[in-house]
Amino acid sequence: MIEFTGERVIPGEVNDDLWAEHAARYAFALRYAHHSRALDLGCGSGYGVAEIAKRARFAVGIDSSHEAVAYAQAHYQRANVRFLQASATSLPFADRSFELITAFEVIEHLAEWPDLVKEAARVLQAHGVFLVSTPNKLYYTQSRGEHGPNPFHVHEFEFEEFRDVLARSFPNVVIFLQNRQESFTFAPAAADASGPEAHLPLAALRADEANFFVAVCSAAPPGDARPFVYVPRAANLLREREQHIALLQSELAQTKKWLDELIADHKALQDAHLEQTHHLEEQNRWALDLEAKWRSAMDRVTALQDELKSEQANAARIVDQYNAKISELEQENRARAQWAIDTETRLSAGLAAKSAELSEAVRLLDRAEATVIERTEWAQNLQKRIDFLETQLAMVRQSRWVRLGRIAGVGPRVKE
Repeated sequence: MIEFTGERVIPGEVNDDLWAEHAARYAFALRYAHHSRALDLGCGSGYGVAEIAKRARFAVGIDSSHEAVAYAQAHYQRANVRFLQASATSLPFADRSFELITAFEVIEHLAEWPDLVKEAARVLQAHGVFLVSTPNKLYYTQSRGEHGPNPFHVHEFEFEEFRDVLARSFPNVVIFLQNRQESFTFAPAAADASGPEAHLPLAALRADEANFFVAVCSAAPPGDARPFVYVPRAANLLREREQHIALLQSELAQTKKWLDELIADHKALQDAHLEQTHHLEEQNRWALDLEAKWRSAMDRVTALQDELKSEQANAARIVDQYNAKISELEQENRARAQWAIDTETRLSAGLAAKSAELSEAVRLLDRAEATVIERTEWAQNLQKRIDFLETQLAMVRQSRWVRLGRIAGVGPRVKE
């Protein structure tokens, strides 16, 4: 299903009036379609090609939209119908290929609209007819009103411009004025109502008031230039008017309901607005109080900033004094460091001499210690000999023979 955008007519997707407006043009084209080779430029969904094919020998529909061509091929397959994707400004057909060409509501959509007219003249046979329609710019602009220009239209035509453009390529141009008009029909109940006799007051038709222009263009004078009336089967205007009135009444009731709801909503909005106003006044008072506090705080901040500047100045002076003292101490430290270096040098020299003296003293001590050790060992050996001799002496004193000799006055005198 292709999407209905408001420009491309899709059967069953548009209201009866819009459908009748487009279908009427193809009904008008049938008077020129008998046993012809027909071409429909900008065929859209394809319903018009199928309508022309009822009388034509062969009918071709082209459209630049792939979706539109696919829809037409799916819904309007006929033995004498073909659809293809192509541009209306560059037709893929040989010269003099068709006897009837239609281009309904296409030319105003094209930036290269002169090429459409030239291409139609090229592929149309000498006795053929080119039917082209477009909205009346004067009426269309007024009818759209506040909606503004149609975004799908590139170039719209007034009557004289439309006629002159077509006359450059076709010697004969007859422009029909298409309008939706109220009418009264008289048709037998049991008979076919198609093709009725029409009484059309031609003096009432004005080009500047027409809804659409439908031009019949040809190289030779067209065979039928009589007025044409299309009465759709649903065109019982009185019944439609009654239904429309009923619809309006229903819409009016719905509108009244919406209006009552809107009034209630408005009342609720007023109450909410009043409440919001009170809240806003409270917020304003709070804001004023907050502003006063803020200004007081700002004054305090200013005072603190002044105090800070004073303190910073004092701190700067103290820092300068500290820096001067530090410089003085650094000079004193350098002097003391030099004294320490000199003292270390002197101490190093004295220590070297003292080290030599200490080394000699240690050597002498080592010699004295060796002597002491030697004398100690000699004393210890001597003491051992003394101890041994005392032991021997004690043994001698205790000997029986010594006692007898002492008694007899014989032998050595051993002192006890």
